[in-house]
Amino acid sequence: MHAIGIDIGGTKIAGALVDEAGTIIRSDRRPTSAGDPAEIEDAVVAMIRNLAEGEDVIAAGVAAAGFIDASQSTVYYAPNINWRNEPLREKLEARLDLPIIIENDANAAGWAEFCFGAGRNYSDMVTLTIGTGVGGAIVSRNQLFRGGFGVGAELGHLRLIPGGLPCGCGAHGCIEQYGSGRALLRIANEFADAGGIGLGLAAARARAGTLTGVDVSALIQAGDGGALAALRQVGSALGQACASLAAVLDPQVFVFGGGVAVAGELLLEPIRAAFLEHLPARGYHPEAEFTTAQLVNDAGVVGAADLARKHVIEQ
Repeated sequence: MHAIGIDIGGTKIAGALVDEAGTIIRSDRRPTSAGDPAEIEDAVVAMIRNLAEGEDVIAAGVAAAGFIDASQSTVYYAPNINWRNEPLREKLEARLDLPIIIENDANAAGWAEFCFGAGRNYSDMVTLTIGTGVGGAIVSRNQLFRGGFGVGAELGHLRLIPGGLPCGCGAHGCIEQYGSGRALLRIANEFADAGGIGLGLAAARARAGTLTGVDVSALIQAGDGGALAALRQVGSALGQACASLAAVLDPQVFVFGGGVAVAGELLLEPIRAAFLEHLPARGYHPEAEFTTAQLVNDAGVVGAADLARKHVIEQ
């Protein structure tokens, strides 16, 4: 019952042969150009063939950022690759003697956490992937939520601040602009400009000429006041968003993945505080748990493989 999972990122493609318990048997990784869809397709085909060689593989799942249709076949839109209404499943199946499904990368990672990671003891879970942007996945009553057109759970683009900062999606005030790694860098630079507790951030910026996520992360772990204050602002925004999500989805647990979530309790503490402050009917509304992801960088390939396996079994 082995399946293959492929996770297409902005600069690299990761792949793995995965068993039904979510264990990676072997893996592959190769760089690719996000600007060349043909190169990406060729790389995915080569990777699947390599991982399937000599193995009894029943399916392959391909995860990528973007809007995927409800049949897990067509990429309506990909932000980092020039795919527009791309029949990716059809193209891959024409070159591979294997059933293929296409899945949103955040959905794939969230499904992996639900089945094999931090969400495995729950029936209802929300995952927020806090990287450059904010990805989302929803599991309700043990089923992955996709919506009527397949493009649901774009949680990073819920409106948090009416008339707020412009977002790349074309709207203003999205969660992504206040609760992401990009937001953390923006806030950290604001603290660096202001002096005071931002002096450590200013010094790091002066040394390198710019402030990077690695710099901010190192200062957070070192207990720098400005970096921790910036992280608390990000956590507070995410906690407010979770309170609204709880009113609609009523999850038992929120799972946070992505690079910013490496901060662990330093991020979860302000999230919990803001969640409780903004939770409707607090004191009567059951309170969700908050935790960080367990599968980290393997979540995308594991989830894509398991969703492909599930698709074949249910046919």
